[in-house]
Amino acid sequence: MEVCYQLPVLPLDRPVPKHVLSRRGAISFSSSSSLFGAPDPRQLSQRRGAISYDSSDQTALYIRMLGDVRVRSQVGFEPERRSSHPYLCIDFRTLHTRLGCGSTAASSAPERRVHRLLSFQRYLHSSRLLRGLPQQIPLHILDEDYTGQARCMLEKVGNWNFDIFLFDRLTNGNGLITLTFHLLNQYGLVELFQLDMVKLWRFLVMVQEDYHSDNPYHNAVHAADVTQAMYCYLQEPMLAKYLTSYDILLGLVAAATHDLDHPGVNQPFLIKTDHYLATLYRNTSVLENHHWKSAVGLLRETGLFSHLPVEDSLNMERELGSLILATDISRQNEYLSRFRTHLDQDNLCLSNASHRHFILQMALKCADICNPCRPWELSKQWSEKVTEEFFQQGDIEKKHKLEVSPLCDREKNTVGNIQIGFMTYVAEPLFAEWARFSDTRLSQTMLGHMGLNKASWGGLQQEQTSVSEEAEPSTAGTDTEDVAARREGNTATAAGGTSSKEIPQGNRES
Repeated sequence: MEVCYQLPVLPLDRPVPKHVLSRRGAISFSSSSSLFGAPDPRQLSQRRGAISYDSSDQTALYIRMLGDVRVRSQVGFEPERRSSHPYLCIDFRTLHTRLGCGSTAASSAPERRVHRLLSFQRYLHSSRLLRGLPQQIPLHILDEDYTGQARCMLEKVGNWNFDIFLFDRLTNGNGLITLTFHLLNQYGLVELFQLDMVKLWRFLVMVQEDYHSDNPYHNAVHAADVTQAMYCYLQEPMLAKYLTSYDILLGLVAAATHDLDHPGVNQPFLIKTDHYLATLYRNTSVLENHHWKSAVGLLRETGLFSHLPVEDSLNMERELGSLILATDISRQNEYLSRFRTHLDQDNLCLSNASHRHFILQMALKCADICNPCRPWELSKQWSEKVTEEFFQQGDIEKKHKLEVSPLCDREKNTVGNIQIGFMTYVAEPLFAEWARFSDTRLSQTMLGHMGLNKASWGGLQQEQTSVSEEAEPSTAGTDTEDVAARREGNTATAAGGTSSKEIPQGNRES
């Protein structure tokens, strides 16, 4: 007998239980006093920070491809040095495990197993469901009893002025999960691809958890912002007319995972400190490769696409990698030149799958660095966050007697200089070409915001210059082009902060 069920609902008016966010087994429901019951210990897979595996699952061991997996001793974890630099040790994040008491043992009963799959709302109707009565309940992202601002904001998710900071607060820090699920459901992709609701929810929870909340910029809020921007681009007439459901699914998943497990430092930092990821990927698109492989690892671990033909699943993983790798800022000119050539020759044919994929790459690149194109109130916040991330990397470099990377010295650079250089040499050329491709109100709005933001930073810069004119000239001010290249070189998406703590070995950039 088939039982219809809905993904567990996380109420927005209360903190998310830590054991719900832990990635040990699927989210479950029990009749205990708490909304979500504890996972069955027999189903737990061993996890170490962003690296997970099951001793009997050779596929999971293969997927990670990071050399991070180590056998867990009975007494716990011991730090293991993975590079020549003494402070770059693995960060084994402690996961909260709440093994059930009393009620978990009773979960062996058939009816309990059924209830574990149900959300609270579905559980209330379980008697009707089990009697086989038709129950037409639409999928809901938010609790049915919650009719606040978060739901209202989702109704305007295609608005370019969408405030992702506010939305993340309204969802108790679950903005990436809620937004991504809403978009997948809005497009009808959950039903079309027959995605298992529990697997999908678990995948999104794990994705959000793998972003480092202590990064000022490269965190889950940035990923949600890029996903929302990607949605705006997918709605553009030039794309909406030709994109298939497969393209849309791929684009949204790529946006949500494009910076997965970002360490808050850039690729040059990983290379000069002999980080094991730099060695693993031979100093080439180090962070982007790690983001991609981490995303594939979560897809396979949750089995989100395991019901699809193997060939289709593998092809989706490859194309996901192609999109994420395109966010490598060091390849900016390569993609931009190719884009210009297509536009000059007017030979883009979006009925061609390869051309559609290329446009998805360009769309993700735009979404990744669209912060200067947002309204000033939002753009300014992102600018300050990405700059703080750079400065935190510089603080680490100073602390350990390393050469301070460009843009990372808080004593020689300012937010204004970094932003003006980035807009001039990175953002403006890209969005000018995007406007040629899709000359719409949105494209003109983005260019307009960027012009105003650039002028605003210029005005603030003048004020600062008049005050510190006698001080030592700013390195960023004398080489604006280098500033721009470094800002995104430091992180392929104008972000990736890391605190002055030890760097977790298993992060990435983009």
